[in-house]
Amino acid sequence: MKFVIVFVALFALAYAGPIKQQVDAVIVRQDSDVGPESFNYAYETSDGQAAEAQGQLNNAGSENESLAVKGSYKFVADDGVTYEVQYIADENGFQPQGAHLPVAPVA
Repeated sequence: MKFVIVFVALFALAYAGPIKQQVDAVIVRQDSDVGPESFNYAYETSDGQAAEAQGQLNNAGSENESLAVKGSYKFVADDGVTYEVQYIADENGFQPQGAHLPVAPVA
């Protein structure tokens, strides 16, 4: 009986695979400036994440008022690769670009 318990415990441990140690990230840089018609922010964490963006309110108070944002973010994925996305978000929608993202054919 003890053999079965030990065998099941060892099997469960082997099945679980290597245990990843969780590391808590800390903020190493953080800046922001928010105004009524514009904003910008940036942050970076100790685990490789970072983001920054700048936004501007266009045509304030008019019927065509819109927000235009330009920014980027990056992170380290589970595969160890750092992925970075640069983007524009405006009246034409969210437009991301990155080496790992597919490129739409030009019409």
